[in-house]
Amino acid sequence: MKKNKIKIAIIGFGNLGKGVKKAIDKNPDMELVEIITRRPEAVKKIEKDVPVYSFDDFKSIADVAILCGGSKDDIFGVENNKELSRVRIPDPYSHGQGLYFAQFFNTVDSFDTHRRIPDYYRQMGKVARINRHTSIISAGWDPGTFSMERVLADAFIPGGKIYTFWGPGVSQGHSDAVRQVPGVLDARSYTIPIKKSIKMVKGGKNPVLKPGMMHRRVVYVVAHPDADKRDIIHQIKKMPNYFADYDTKVIFVSEKELNQKHREFPHKGSIILSGNTSNNNNALIEYHCDWGSNPEATASILVACARACYRFNKEKRYGAYTMLEIPPSYYSPHPVEELLANYM
Repeated sequence: MKKNKIKIAIIGFGNLGKGVKKAIDKNPDMELVEIITRRPEAVKKIEKDVPVYSFDDFKSIADVAILCGGSKDDIFGVENNKELSRVRIPDPYSHGQGLYFAQFFNTVDSFDTHRRIPDYYRQMGKVARINRHTSIISAGWDPGTFSMERVLADAFIPGGKIYTFWGPGVSQGHSDAVRQVPGVLDARSYTIPIKKSIKMVKGGKNPVLKPGMMHRRVVYVVAHPDADKRDIIHQIKKMPNYFADYDTKVIFVSEKELNQKHREFPHKGSIILSGNTSNNNNALIEYHCDWGSNPEATASILVACARACYRFNKEKRYGAYTMLEIPPSYYSPHPVEELLANYM
């Protein structure tokens, strides 16, 4: 008997949403059934084979909705909102798209503001449980697969120091955050790891490193002709959670130059744990990834999480979860017998 495919909705159709569509095409157990966007008329012109709806008028026909908005303002919208003021979320703007759409769908998202994840987790859990939905939050490669590697490395070598290095590459979240600055038409934010710090970590020196000692930022900005460039630089460099703690260089370029020289979205990164298994034996664990396309990388992970989300919901595991709490087999399209035979 042919199994029914998992029905997927994409919410937001920028670079990440387009990457999710490509990832769905590579997973034969899934099908895209709807796109929900703030600009439906524009998306309808390029996507003619799937229903396109607006945020204000959509149908809940998907098994899982994948949220593809930005973390800074879209997914979890209110910075100082510590507790839900109501059970019913009236719109996707006041509390964010995550809490709003968890009322209507099982959801997966890539919310990546690390310090706000515990609060987001608690609030998403409440909304999802009330509506008998399952929400996998903060998925992707960091947070996400890197989070899993940090937990595993710490479990295998207790007491070791864990270091995370990103780049060199384009950060989607940082680029999106810069595009929210008044006067910015487009932007690419590059994260550059500091080689000297990597060398110290791999040499087993276990240095104490502040964020600005591990990375620097280079931001290419297309500004509106009438914009105050000095104010744009100020707004970028003071931005908490993104640039305030780093040596940040802002370079203004034309739209043509940005599209010619910064068209691609590559990224890479490493998790390194340095410690020892005894006083006499040092140990180093490293996990490295290298992505030709950052949005397509995140999208591919989100689609695997959608499979896990669907399975959890069928088992009535309602509420919010992270990738840390899900057995690896739930992400895979293969049965456990095949995993044991081919992947052990």
